[in-house]
This record gives sequence, C-alpha cells and structure tokens, in this order.
Amino acid sequence: MTLEIGFTGDVMLGRVVDDRQRRRSVDAVWGDVGDRLRDLDGLVINLECVLSNRGSEWQRTHRPFHFRADPDRAVPALERAGVDVCALANNHVLDYEEVALRDTLAHLDEAGIAHAGAGETIDAALEPATRSIADLDLAVVSFTDNTPEYAADEDSPGTAWIPIDETRRTPGGQRWNDQDARTRQRVRTALDRARATDPDLLVASLHWGPNMVTEPPDAFRAFGRWLVEEGVDVIHGHSAHVFQGIEVHEGSPIMYDAGDFVDDYRVDPELRNDRGFLFVLETDADGALETLRLEPIEIGDCAVHEAGSEAAEWSRRRMRDRSEPYGTTFGRDGEALVLPLD
Repeated sequence: MTLEIGFTGDVMLGRVVDDRQRRRSVDAVWGDVGDRLRDLDGLVINLECVLSNRGSEWQRTHRPFHFRADPDRAVPALERAGVDVCALANNHVLDYEEVALRDTLAHLDEAGIAHAGAGETIDAALEPATRSIADLDLAVVSFTDNTPEYAADEDSPGTAWIPIDETRRTPGGQRWNDQDARTRQRVRTALDRARATDPDLLVASLHWGPNMVTEPPDAFRAFGRWLVEEGVDVIHGHSAHVFQGIEVHEGSPIMYDAGDFVDDYRVDPELRNDRGFLFVLETDADGALETLRLEPIEIGDCAVHEAGSEAAEWSRRRMRDRSEPYGTTFGRDGEALVLPLD
C-alpha cells in the first residue's frame, strides 16, 4: 500500500488572509487544491502565524511584520485541509507575545493537530510531533535559525532555535565553530526523543535562512546531509518565500525550501514567490521512500490554487534548474515533477 504525505511551504493565515477568511467559507483559503489536500493520507505544514485574538505586537526588538489569525476561522480551515502536523519553529510564533503563542498551542491541541518546534520552555519545544497515518508512525522535529530573540529557554516560551552557520577563523586560518557542538547537541536531543517513539518516518522541518534567496548556503547543505546521516528520512525546509532545489542524500530528499503556500505577500516579478508546489511524498506502510511528487500551485486572492499551464511550466523549469547542481533529475507525470527515491 502506498501512502501520500504532503508537505507545504509557509501557511500564513494572518493580515489580509485573515480578513478575507472572516468574509468567506473557512475552506476557501485552499481554493481548488482543497480536495487534493483532503485526499492525502497525511499533511505537514509550516504555520507562519499565531492562532489567537489576544496579545500585543512584539516591541522588544524591531519586527516589521506581525501575523495573527482568528482561531475561529483558521483552526477549522486547518481541520478542513486535514493538517496533521504544524511546524512552529519560525520567526512569527511570538509576534503577539507569549499569550498568543500559548493560545496557538492550546487551539492546535484542542483540534488534535500535532505540533513541534515551540513551547513553554526549550524542553517542550524540542519534543517531536507524532502522528499515526494508517499503519505508518510519523515523527516530526522542528527547528529555526531565525529570530534568536524568539528562542525558548529553560524558563521562557518560544522556539527551538539553533544557529546553523556560525563559522569563524582563528588567526592561523583554521576553521572552527563555537556554536556547532551546542547546535548538534540540541538537535540530537530532539532526534533521540523522536526515535524513542519508534517512528517509521522521521522528518526534520527547518525554518532557516533569509527571505527571497534561491539557493541554500553551503552550511545548510552540510547541515541537511548531517541530519540524514543522523537518521532523518526527510528534510522539509522553508523560510525563503521562494522554492529552492532538492538534493537526494543517501536516498533521502532534502527540500531546501518549499517556498510559500498561502499568504498575502507582494509578488516579486522575477522570483515569483506566488508560485510553487505541493510536495507529496509517496511511501509504503513501513516508511520506505518511493517517490516525491511536486504538484504545481500558485497563490492568488489570498488562497492557493492549482497552477495554470504557464505558471506550472515556469515552476517546473525553475525547479529543474535549481536542483541540477545537486545532480537531481526529475521525471514528469502530467503537470507534476516526479523524483524517484527507491
């Protein structure tokens, strides 16, 4: 039996999306992709907003954007799409201070949607999200290198924050990394907890790097490969607002950035952050990876839609170009790109 587990880029349900959602059906945000989402056996997203009507905008450091969605509309939308897991380690979970983060955690728990990457303390933020999908047991850990002021610690809520690129050089020119050991220790703690659940499929969801860049730095490539060597089956990257290439390392896909899935953002005419994919991982019931399908989507009217022919061709061409440096080649199935993994 083949199972389909979907992965999306950023799902931002605040600001104008939130306003639209108050005046339309809760599942309108999924456009004509809604049925496809519901047909999946599992769905993992990066939730790029808080679910709350409370809190004040973060003012402790400069933050130009603050994303918050009405839980009475946003939570049913997530339920209608069949979202199983929300990655919360990102640069928006404290946009409306601790009260809104706590509301988000409570609303997801009440809806039965698993989450990882943020919590009342760093210990809680390192806990994996777990889900049974048919006979497959899924575990997801979530980290971010964005917004260190949002990091959880032993006593305060926030994200599972890790520095990924902290390289320096000694006067003699030797490379060293004073954060590397601590980063790996923190990640291994989360991975050990995930493995203790005996998952068939282990996913690392990473909100890493700056906006509007089309390729990962060397440090991210090294970190992604290291995660695979530590036993992670799938790397689910996001943060850039545009999709990046895919690398396969030891049979595991590293999706360096899944781009955006729903938002109200200004569209860059060259980078086209309104275009991307629904990433669908096909596995057997034991978690053996078979295929990664990339189904083209585009964002419009604060909703996600199946991409038109021109947008789909643009995205396919760009994905091939961005993945070519890693030796990744795709087949084609209808409008989708297909990457064999077995």
